[in-house]
Amino acid sequence: MVSTEPLVLIVDDELPIRRFLRVSLAGEGYRVVEAATAGEALDQIAAQRPDVVVLDLGLPDRDGVEVIREIREWSSIPIVVLSVRDRESDKVAALETGADDYLTKPFGVGELMARLRVALRHASLAGGTADEPVFTTGELRVDLARRQVFVSEREVRLTPIEYKLLALLVKNAGKVLTHRQLLRQVWGPEYGDENHYVRVYVAQLRRKIEADPARPRYLRTESGVGYRLVTE
Repeated sequence: MVSTEPLVLIVDDELPIRRFLRVSLAGEGYRVVEAATAGEALDQIAAQRPDVVVLDLGLPDRDGVEVIREIREWSSIPIVVLSVRDRESDKVAALETGADDYLTKPFGVGELMARLRVALRHASLAGGTADEPVFTTGELRVDLARRQVFVSEREVRLTPIEYKLLALLVKNAGKVLTHRQLLRQVWGPEYGDENHYVRVYVAQLRRKIEADPARPRYLRTESGVGYRLVTE
């Protein structure tokens, strides 16, 4: 029989980290393969076709951001970065190169498992072919086919830019989108440094979809990096 449990590739040059992750992931029902270098990781992805990659950036033979870039040349496999690098610039570089999420060490196992589930779910939705996709989280419902937004069955009127921004976040639900990614995909490729545009429109969206805009339930800020639409 073919196993249906997700296959996770752990890429980390520290053996104790790989052992800890292997035990933790196996306990949650995941299958695991490992790689200690960038070269091994690329070989494993080609040979094993894992469902998701957990990637350290500090590899001995190549920087992890370069590995993400190379993977993205031929694969859309979800990539969750797990690194000691905690600078905003490192997070932005990894996410804009193509990582789906970013956790810093030390990390909580529960949070890692949650991020893996979101990455796998997003990959599954991206591969779907629903003619009338309707996204729901909590009391928020977004009908992408009809371009309608509801909170507790009450329709919310959005401006074209507000809707375009929310729709992009919905299509990437659970995934961090950087300021530059949001600017280029919502406002256009000539934009990239006008972060205040995003902040203003996110604030407007929160006033319309959040019960308490100061303590958002759905539209979370990733400090210095961007925003994430939370799935429940």
